[in-house]
Amino acid sequence: MTGIQFDGTKHMDIIPIGRVAIDFNPVDLNKPLDESTTFRKYLGGSPANIAVGMARLGKKVGFISKVSDDQFGRFVINYFKKEGIDTSHIAVAKNGESLGLTFTEILSPTASSILMYRNGVADLALSPEEVNEDYIKNAKAIIISGTALAASPSREAALLAMEYAKKHGTAVIFDIDYRSYTWQSKAELVIYYSAIARASDIILGSREEYNLMESVVAPAGSSDQETAARWLACDNKIVVIKHGKEGSAAYTGSGGVYKIKPFPVKLLKSFGGGDAYASAFLYGLMEGWEIVDCLEFGSASAALLVASHSCSDAMPGVDEIREFIKKAKEEYGEMVVRA
Repeated sequence: MTGIQFDGTKHMDIIPIGRVAIDFNPVDLNKPLDESTTFRKYLGGSPANIAVGMARLGKKVGFISKVSDDQFGRFVINYFKKEGIDTSHIAVAKNGESLGLTFTEILSPTASSILMYRNGVADLALSPEEVNEDYIKNAKAIIISGTALAASPSREAALLAMEYAKKHGTAVIFDIDYRSYTWQSKAELVIYYSAIARASDIILGSREEYNLMESVVAPAGSSDQETAARWLACDNKIVVIKHGKEGSAAYTGSGGVYKIKPFPVKLLKSFGGGDAYASAFLYGLMEGWEIVDCLEFGSASAALLVASHSCSDAMPGVDEIREFIKKAKEEYGEMVVRA
């Protein structure tokens, strides 16, 4: 049992909230960024990537954010529309805010880095007045990205969205999504991360992200079991902790513990897998699958993403993930770690 119930009477499946950006990924691979000369443009930002991932999997997806009033902002709106994502609650900046720009560096299949421009960005200018209660009321779930909490007025908008969701029985999913460049201090981070984590229904994050969120409230070096127990005690139903190449685990309020190893794959880059993981894992939950099957689906989707040049453009569909799992099991055996 997953312990989470989504209201099937609601019109929209899921609404991510927060960052949308432009990714520039180098075409000339295995070079430092200062030597790269040619890039491909993609839609980027974790919440936006997850939105695309879930739309590709057939879910009815909305989005709450703010984009720039220029060609890049129009690119985002048109891209979402092409993917079938509702754009009716994406605001357009009126004070010259720009979209964040991300230049990625792919030094090798296992060594990547990101150079981001996030000053005066549109998504962090989203105001509480631009968050519609009825829109959230009619969704099964919202996803709040940790980067949306990094500055005002975006953080207040995210907190208001959470309050609307709790009021109307819409599930709250917290994707910790830590990015160091957006925060002024660790104390500030702990305050806002903890506020969402205590009120959410599902938390997704890496071991390192949980360590940051818990740095004031817990001793250093908490185990996964201690971390899960801490946030499940706040009435979260599922806590997912990711360990990169070591795999991931999900803990449930009913005491269930489920683990999976990553699928072997020929890496192209080392970023983007977490967004594919989240979209496929959440898809499984919304389909009513068992936790182990959700983990497997998420891990397989992540493997496909890190073997691809883009993040948003490469988000796989259901059949592609299932075929990948089938072939991987035939070659490598079971990935699920049985207790």
